[in-house]
Amino acid sequence: MEDFKVPAEEIDYRIKKIQELLLKKGIDGLFIVQRVDLFYFTGTAQNGVLYIPSEGEPLLSIIKYIPRALKESPVKNIVEIKSIREIQGLIRDLYGKIPHILGLEFDVMPVKDFNYYKTLLPAKEFVDGSPLIHQTRMIKSEWEIEQMQRTAGLSRKTFEYMRSAIHPGLSEMEFAGMFETFARKQGHGALLRVRNYQTEGYPWHILSGKSGGMVGLLDAPTSGAGTSAAFPCGGGSKLLSTDEPIMIDFGTVLNGYHMDETRMFAIDSMPDKALRASRAAIEIHDELLEKTKPGMTVSELFQISLSRAKKMGYEDSFLGPRGYKVTFVGHGIGLELVEHPIVAKGRDNRLEPGMTFSLEPKMVFENEFAAGIESVFLVTEIGCRLISKVPVEIFIC
Repeated sequence: MEDFKVPAEEIDYRIKKIQELLLKKGIDGLFIVQRVDLFYFTGTAQNGVLYIPSEGEPLLSIIKYIPRALKESPVKNIVEIKSIREIQGLIRDLYGKIPHILGLEFDVMPVKDFNYYKTLLPAKEFVDGSPLIHQTRMIKSEWEIEQMQRTAGLSRKTFEYMRSAIHPGLSEMEFAGMFETFARKQGHGALLRVRNYQTEGYPWHILSGKSGGMVGLLDAPTSGAGTSAAFPCGGGSKLLSTDEPIMIDFGTVLNGYHMDETRMFAIDSMPDKALRASRAAIEIHDELLEKTKPGMTVSELFQISLSRAKKMGYEDSFLGPRGYKVTFVGHGIGLELVEHPIVAKGRDNRLEPGMTFSLEPKMVFENEFAAGIESVFLVTEIGCRLISKVPVEIFIC
């Protein structure tokens, strides 16, 4: 759709930031292979690997496609390789030695690959570099926030299209295909990036009427009405009807940066019980935003949501039915759909300016319907502000 490039100063800042953490932890170097991490630290997601020493310039080795990598990445040392086996020699030539302590992405690297890299890069000790990567990526720069705001604009347009296009007789899947097609024409990248190897990165849940009451966790990879036992998520063949609650949870990605938002819809009218529950979810959403402050823990934020739901009489349905409740009400978001930290019970991460979260207070009424809302917000120096541009309301179409 357009030329897009991560600024050189942005890449330089990220490299320096993680090098400070490497030095602090006594790790000599970090070896990066996962595509999102590769993009974050280089500006390109071409097929290659990145070595970041604790001091000095990083080395980006590209298997293919080197012309595009050179165009996209400001990293100074970019070389073309025919085989990953060349890496050891390149590191020795450029840095004089193989690092004694080498960090790898333990949270995403398959055991088979890990064993291979151990023979390829014979360091004395291999350690998990993932926490340092998450820590670096957790605080968003002004440039990253600007990218997320652009994604939010695309999401708003898509929700506006949903409001104009929804009508009775469409199946959940058919309607989802319509608004995803609209979003793709506007630049939506289609593939949502997810780090958990058991999670599928697809853009939407659409849960109408009783199909919303069939789930215990609306954002899980095994939730939703689904189409079959092989893909039990997203939406199904149920036809949309008038006078029923319809929950639409849509993930948007533009130039790598994500939004994750949910709004309640109804055609003509919404039953009173569902309308009251949807309004209650918005009240919880708004109270959490009002009380978010730098320095508080994510667990404190989670407890506020529980207290508010209980006070309004929704304790049984909030975050799932009894016996199947989840223990989070939000999650970090950025270059991946779910990032650290998670707004969850027992987590001691403290909110810091620059953190971005997807906040999702939702309720499940078994065999009836689901109700909820989800928006993305930024922690600021004094509180927080919404990045989401979709109106915080119930859409009666």
